[in-house]
Amino acid sequence: MAERGVDLAALPKEVKEQLAELELELSEGDITQKGYEKKRAKLLAAYIPQTQNVDLGLQSIQLAPGPGADSSPSPDAGPSASTRQHRSHRSGGARDERYRSDIHTEAVQAALAKHKEEKMPMPMPTKRRSAFVQSPMDNCTPPDTSSASEDEGSLRRRQAAVSAVLAQTLQNSEFWINRSIQGSSTSSSASSTLSHGDSSKSHNHIHSQNQTNVLADVLAHTRIESSSVPPDVTSTVPQERNSRVELAPSPAVRGMSRGQSRSSMMDTADGKGVPVNSRVSTKIQQLLNTLKRPKRPPLSEFFLDDAEQIVEVPQPDPNTPRPEGRQIIPVKGEPLGVVSNWPPALQAALARWGATQAKSPALTALDITGKPLYTLTYGKLWSRSLKLAYTLLNKLGTKNEPVLKPGDRVALVYPNSDPGMFWVAFYGCLLAEVIPVPIEVPLSQKDAGNQQIGFLLGSCGISLALTSEVCLKGLPKTPSGEILQFKGWPRLRWVVTDTKYLTKPSKDWQPHIPTANSDTAYIEYKASKEGTVMGVAVSKISMLTHCQALTQACNYCEGETLVNVLDFKKDMGLWHGVLTSVMNRIHTISVPYSVMKACPLSWVQRVNVSKARVALVKCRDLHWAMMAHRDQKDINLSSLRMLIVADGANPWSVSSCDAFLNVFQSHGLKPEVICPCASSTEAMTVAIRRPGARGAPLPARAILSMGGLSHGVIRVNTEDKNSALTVQDVGHVMPGALMCIVKPDGPPMLCKTDEIGEIVLNSRAGGTMYYGLPGVTKNTFEVIPVNSGGTPIGEIPFTRTGLLGFVGPGSLVFVVGKTEGLLLVSGRRHNADDLVATALAVEPIKTVYRGRIAVFSVMVFYDERIVMVAEQRPDASEEDSFQWMSRVLQAIDSIHQVGLYCLALVPANTLPKTPLGGIHMCETKQRFLEGSLHPCNILMCPHTCVTNLPKPRQKQPVGVGPASIMVGNLVAGKRIAQAAGRELGLIEDQDLSRKLSMWPMTMHQFLSEALQWRAQSDPDHVLYILLNAKGAAVSTATCLQLHKRAEKITAALLERGGINTGDNVVLLYPPGIDLIASFYGCLYAGCIPVTVRPPHLQNLSATLPTVRMIIDVSKAACILTTQTLMKTLRSKEAAASVNVKTWPTIIDTDDLPRKRPPHIYKPPTAEMLAYLDFSVSTTGMLTGVKISHAAVSALCRSIKLQCELYSSRQVAICLDPYCGLGFVLWCLSSVYSGHQSILIPPMELESSLPLWLSTLSQYKIRDTFCSYSVMELCTKGLGTQTEALKMRGVNLSCVRSCVVVAEERPRLALTQSFSKLFKDLGLSPRAVSTAFGSRVNLAICLQGTTGPDPSTVYVDMKSLRHDRVRLVERGAPQSLPLMESGTILPGVRVIIVNPETKGPLGDSHLGEIWVNSPHNASGYYTIYGEESLQADHFNTRLSFGEPHTLWARTGYLGFVRRTELLDASGDRHDALFVVGYLDETLELRGLRYHPIDIETSVSRAHRSIAESAVFTWTNLLVVVAELSGSEQEALDLVPLVTNVVLEEHHLIVGVVVIVDPGVIPINSRGEKQRMHLRDSFLADQLDPIYVAYNM
Repeated sequence: MAERGVDLAALPKEVKEQLAELELELSEGDITQKGYEKKRAKLLAAYIPQTQNVDLGLQSIQLAPGPGADSSPSPDAGPSASTRQHRSHRSGGARDERYRSDIHTEAVQAALAKHKEEKMPMPMPTKRRSAFVQSPMDNCTPPDTSSASEDEGSLRRRQAAVSAVLAQTLQNSEFWINRSIQGSSTSSSASSTLSHGDSSKSHNHIHSQNQTNVLADVLAHTRIESSSVPPDVTSTVPQERNSRVELAPSPAVRGMSRGQSRSSMMDTADGKGVPVNSRVSTKIQQLLNTLKRPKRPPLSEFFLDDAEQIVEVPQPDPNTPRPEGRQIIPVKGEPLGVVSNWPPALQAALARWGATQAKSPALTALDITGKPLYTLTYGKLWSRSLKLAYTLLNKLGTKNEPVLKPGDRVALVYPNSDPGMFWVAFYGCLLAEVIPVPIEVPLSQKDAGNQQIGFLLGSCGISLALTSEVCLKGLPKTPSGEILQFKGWPRLRWVVTDTKYLTKPSKDWQPHIPTANSDTAYIEYKASKEGTVMGVAVSKISMLTHCQALTQACNYCEGETLVNVLDFKKDMGLWHGVLTSVMNRIHTISVPYSVMKACPLSWVQRVNVSKARVALVKCRDLHWAMMAHRDQKDINLSSLRMLIVADGANPWSVSSCDAFLNVFQSHGLKPEVICPCASSTEAMTVAIRRPGARGAPLPARAILSMGGLSHGVIRVNTEDKNSALTVQDVGHVMPGALMCIVKPDGPPMLCKTDEIGEIVLNSRAGGTMYYGLPGVTKNTFEVIPVNSGGTPIGEIPFTRTGLLGFVGPGSLVFVVGKTEGLLLVSGRRHNADDLVATALAVEPIKTVYRGRIAVFSVMVFYDERIVMVAEQRPDASEEDSFQWMSRVLQAIDSIHQVGLYCLALVPANTLPKTPLGGIHMCETKQRFLEGSLHPCNILMCPHTCVTNLPKPRQKQPVGVGPASIMVGNLVAGKRIAQAAGRELGLIEDQDLSRKLSMWPMTMHQFLSEALQWRAQSDPDHVLYILLNAKGAAVSTATCLQLHKRAEKITAALLERGGINTGDNVVLLYPPGIDLIASFYGCLYAGCIPVTVRPPHLQNLSATLPTVRMIIDVSKAACILTTQTLMKTLRSKEAAASVNVKTWPTIIDTDDLPRKRPPHIYKPPTAEMLAYLDFSVSTTGMLTGVKISHAAVSALCRSIKLQCELYSSRQVAICLDPYCGLGFVLWCLSSVYSGHQSILIPPMELESSLPLWLSTLSQYKIRDTFCSYSVMELCTKGLGTQTEALKMRGVNLSCVRSCVVVAEERPRLALTQSFSKLFKDLGLSPRAVSTAFGSRVNLAICLQGTTGPDPSTVYVDMKSLRHDRVRLVERGAPQSLPLMESGTILPGVRVIIVNPETKGPLGDSHLGEIWVNSPHNASGYYTIYGEESLQADHFNTRLSFGEPHTLWARTGYLGFVRRTELLDASGDRHDALFVVGYLDETLELRGLRYHPIDIETSVSRAHRSIAESAVFTWTNLLVVVAELSGSEQEALDLVPLVTNVVLEEHHLIVGVVVIVDPGVIPINSRGEKQRMHLRDSFLADQLDPIYVAYNM
């Protein structure tokens, strides 16, 4: 402010008059606040002295004069100049001054203005409309919500002033360009981004905005070339929300080069490309811009070694301020005087007043309207307490077995509105010598902190509770009328203490009142930072000494009146308003919280009416009274000699005190009566300002540098006035006490004079211990400070107060915070209250409630992270809230040099409250961490805050170095990582060799001949049974029927289709026998079949383009299908998504002519193609591979050997029959091996979940094959129904092997939970295993009947990221369980190869899995015919070692490990472990991550996350989580997901997207289609519930 340092009294008369006129104009609203400040600054400019440099010794702390400290004004000057000076600071009562001086508000606005140059706007989160949760507006605290009590004019003026400043600061072009781009593309699914500002802004501004909008459009339509997007073929939308099994993927027609980076633009099927102009990508671009800013905190480097991670100690900053003063000397309070008539014990004082001053009023209680309800005299208080003491000791049990004995602990449960009953109970207990423990009234089972109160009652050994009749009636009851047993509470007996239930003591009974000794008098509860509630025991002598010290310090006199607004059950309210007042026969008027809520001015009115001499308040009460003071003109506060501000130790109390003085000085309030004090439950009163003499100068203020404070040193703030903290003193230390300042952590070493530390106190007037907790007691109540050399300074023990501060000039005590509000971030200390104050200074009127802001820290990734939670007003708009949040982030960053990790707004009245209306901090933190806070807005800033991440790994150039010399089968001293299945003999059973005469050797190569042979030799053998949802066989096929049907199809093909040998034919059928018959029909005709999943009838637009694409890519000459599907292909609905006029010939095979083909085709060589296998990979690539006849028969033979399949066997198959091993098992294997296949189409499980399991039981199946989707359906859908299934007779003990067919890492958690769940139905835990195949080889591993059980190993995830395998023990931190993928099939060899050098690797090394086998595919069938690609994937040689063998590259990372188990031939078994698909891995920070690992962590983060998927977009990690709970939980997930990924994977999540269940697309094998998800997200097609862009 301009006038700082100006002596107003010394100004010329005319200047004073002009100032007075300005004041008048402002108060009458004729001038804005801004105009007023401008003119005032102009007037005073000439009189401002220049500041000198200040020496940093402590004695020279810049002490600003306090209010009223000017030289006394001349009597004729009207309202005193000091009053005027303060009015300029005044907010007109419209803004809550609870935590803020106007100096601070200005600082914040200045800091925000400074940000205009550096900051780019942040992307606003996207929220679905339905996700806006508004909470009811009832039971709000009136002073927060009632606008009626505010002077709205002045409120608007102040807002206008501040917003004008901000409007100017925000109008630079970059800001508007960014804003208009951001607003340029919005969709209805979410609220639009930042608005374009007010239409009322200046004309130039509108002009600039138009320009920038044009620019935005240009930018939006520019193709973003460098963006790495995978080819997007069609947009996929899941057909049904609940179906997870049949999502048709939308593939991309590309080759599958692994070396290629995916840095193309979003190619579409027509090759035109999508300009990336969606809202999502604009926001991500904005987020990237935001993240490009340099981070402020120094980066503490942090790197990973092979064995363990080593946190490198951050290099100390040479500019860090260090304490330079001498060591502090303990400060002594004045001696405690001895007054002759002080009582020997507090009970004695009550006895004396009860007898001699029986009519004297002790306590007046108010009703809800603030009118006196009753007055308790000292006589009544004495007699009722006596009755209660007698009743407690003599009437609760029998004479021989009393319930209570002196020294027992008793809970006092009285509401805040009934001080009288509490006083009687408290003094009754003292007289009975039982120990009262006052606690809050439990209102419900869900009360915040209820369980912790139970801990207190338990640790104090309490079994009896005293309460009033009214209160007892209000306690929550069980249906039978008993009082509810609260969680964590011991069993209590409730005793009602109303007078009518008390017994008058007998004539001869007198209470025992001993002289005060060290026995415990009462126990006061205290909640620690962690939420534990402990009882601080106060001895009788401490209680008495404390009352004496307070009497001396506050100069209490007999018969005074005291107004108490504080809670009388504990702390200052109890010490002054219940104990010291009785000792001095003071009349206490108790103003309960409920009255304050209804009438905030009630305490001021009470002071006025009863001419009270002392008032006991908190800053909150000062603020509320100020808000309401206009209602009362005739209030007079001149009777007050002491206004004790109980939370005067809060650094921001200074502003409340000043503002209150401003308003009420004209009502007779004297500046010197304001007495801030500091106290703590353990040490009781620490220091209090003594009431000053009239006209004496007021104590000084310290203006400290926040930067210094964060390093724990006291520095006068010279450079940046924005980061200054003005603190008022809390007076001198208490009489009879000794005070030191020690370091808050580590051994209690004495601080230096210019260092901030914890105040410790030695005094007879303090708590003695935490009752029942000797361990914790020692650290708090028996602290012996040591000097810098480490030697104790004496014998006497000090008590820790939990207050942080220093001793200023003249031994004045200054408090700058509390240890429980201390946030230690990257070695610097911040105070929660300071951060709240800064947040409040960002004019939150429209957005949040003032008294309802919680700040705490959570430990994430080796450091504390600051979280701020505030209650949002119901009428605040999304826009306002987001604006306010981003400005709070900027202000805190600028003023405190610390980043907020998370800022959350919750609906009004949803934060857990303490009984007196404050925020229950521990409960809030607990809810935040468990995800039950339900925010309505959230901003996470991990990019700014997390500065201790490991250094990104620099990839070393790879080459085959001298260390890789091969010796025999060893690489660099290790066995080569290779493994092989059994030999594949030509004749594998006698059955066949007997029939050899009928089946010549050469026929063995062709499946078509195998079917003909079976049709001749065993025509009636049933090969296939197809089941429907009811489990009934809808169709069967014997060898002969299948052969005959195939012949008919061949005839139709040759006749209708005009097909040539070698033409491709698409088979478009639902899973069933028609599909199998048409496959063999094609073979008989010499065509090449291509099986395609039919389009989903309910979702043609998403699934038909895929069908069309495969037909186009495969250049099919003809389509074989059913009548229904033929109609679909030609329907109007189909025409909407594809061109139906250009289909190839379509043949409907439902009614075929009874013709036989003239001949059946026989391929000239086995190397000819048998069929094409088209599949969409998880990365969204559509690839067709060519499978030769030789490969088909080799694969069938291999499976037959591995699974011991003969014609007497039955196998149940619940798989999709369109590609990979699923197709082989469904269509080929039975014809080759002769076993019976029971076919269960997976989609039938949707309508009948138990179908698969009951089939296994009914047919007593030994071998079954399924997909992960099927297993997941059964686990989730039937897991709870095992009993019902058992009742229906389902028995799975027959199942010998249940194989999950997949092309991914085995999902251990799923297979294990499936085994466990169905163990009760007899499923053997050894039965479940997995198969593994890839595009280049459809079946590499398959757990058959022989060979050892699959083994499981635990690998270190940190090493995996470095492409290494390190085996660890189960349960090791960061360990990942991997299961072997099944036994390697006969005839298959695998080797692990470095994908870059193509050299073989050693045992247990991570590399690409290469495979050599007779059933490898022959190559890709692509429209491009990329030969180089083909050669690379299908015919590759090792760079050294065994150069002649041709290998195929699977594209999967894995390792081979030789186990201790023996295989069938007696050799040690080599297990193959698949880690993940190379193309799917995410390269972040130079490390390789597998999406599934991050997803596993995410799914564990909260119970409502049903499924999750991750992908990267321009180096940002995007996490998509499906929310299974209610939408109000959506925002709870954002911090939890961010935390878990940071903790477990050392990665910062860039974007968190919360979606409905079923949105993540999944293919028929149950694999997530992450690339489709990515494309849908970027094209804005997900309709997310919430999108959070982490800053």
